[in-house]
Parts: sequence; structure tokens; C-alpha cells
Amino acid sequence: MSSLSPLVAAEAPMGRADEIVQRITEAIHLGLLDDGERLPVEVDLAAQFGVAPMTVREALATLRDQELIETRRGRSGGSFVRRPAGPPIDRLTARLAAMSASDLRDLFDEHTAIAGQAARLAAERAAPYMVRRLFALTDQLGVAATLGDRIRADSRFHIEVAVASQSARLARREANLQAEVAGLIWLPIGPPIDVTAYVDQKHALAAAVAAENPQEARRLAEAHVMGQLARVTAVNLDLSTGGPGP
Repeated sequence: MSSLSPLVAAEAPMGRADEIVQRITEAIHLGLLDDGERLPVEVDLAAQFGVAPMTVREALATLRDQELIETRRGRSGGSFVRRPAGPPIDRLTARLAAMSASDLRDLFDEHTAIAGQAARLAAERAAPYMVRRLFALTDQLGVAATLGDRIRADSRFHIEVAVASQSARLARREANLQAEVAGLIWLPIGPPIDVTAYVDQKHALAAAVAAENPQEARRLAEAHVMGQLARVTAVNLDLSTGGPGP
């Protein structure tokens, strides 16, 4: 791999190893970086993130400690992704518990705006191969056997809609938002998600993009995103009050 995806490197705050760790960690869990994929060399990573090589070296050491990458020596060596079997449930649960109801509302308000606009533009601009990719991802979500696979397929769908909008800014923002919301949506706490209905909503959105219907695509995208707010808010309330668990 010659470079890290622009969706991963974009918007990372400059000069902070912990932010690089967070960005690469999110990329691994979302499937933007594949298991076994080799990261760029330190000097190239430093250039992409706009930091000194020493900062990248510190970030990579932290990722090794967290067993998210491994470093191999020799001509074919380097830093390679080690995707964990599942998402960090304890960390995600703690993050959701620390959020207020207004934090969640603001997060989903922003996601609704980004996802809705991206879907509208995708219906106007998406190339045929992009549309096929959306339908393929709905199929992947429907047959996903693990929580990690569901999170990755769900996130990739939203990101691919934004990519299909042919707006680099929307695509970057959607990728960043997925890093914040995807794990929270699929936390195995509280009432389970109706996966069939969830996949059907994704399929309907892909169909609206395929039909080049921007108004319907936007409506479906906004409804799909906001449809998860009530469940996540209820789980958040249970966590903050010590209510029902898994």
C-alpha cells in the first residue's frame, strides 16, 4: 500500500500522536484498512498527517501496544494491520455512557444533514459502478455473521453514498461521523436492532439513488439516520441510570 486512504488521513489534528492513533484505530474497525494491510512507511505517514516522523513513531508504538498493528523486520517488513475479532465494546459503552442526551442529538443532527445531502447528490451524480457497490453492501450487511462485519458493512454503505456524491468534503465528513456513530448504533445493549428492516431501509435508499430520485434519496437517508436516535438515546439513559443492560 503506497498511501493511507484520504478518508483516514483527512482532518486529523496536527502534531498529536493520540489523534493519529484514534484515526487509524477507527479506520481499522470501520474496514477502511484491511486485516494484514501494510501501512505506509513512517516518513510517508508523517507527510500525510502533517506531523514529524517522531510523532508517527510514537503513534505506531501505541497501536502495537494495543495489538492493532504488528511490525515485521526485513525487506518485506513494515507495520501491518491486525484487525480484532470484534469492536471494543467496553470502550464504546463507556463513551456512550459519558455522552449527554444533547450530545447525542447534536451528533445525529449533524449526521442527518451530511447523510441527507450526500444521498441527494449521489442520486444526481453516482456512476453505475457506485450504485452496484451500494447494493452489494446491503447484501453484505444482510448476511453479516458477526458484530464487526455488520459495523463495517453499515459504515461502508454510508461512506460509499458520500463517495458517490462526488464531494470530497462530504465523503471525509461521513467517514469521520461513521467513526463516531457506527459502534454506538450496533452496541449489543438494550432492544436489538431489527436487522431485516434496517437492511430494507438501506436497500430502498440504494434504489432511490439508482432511480436518480434525489428528493426520495434524501428523505430516506435522513429518516434512516434519525430512526436510530431514539434507540441509542434509550440505551444512553439506561447506562446513566443503571437501568436494563444487555
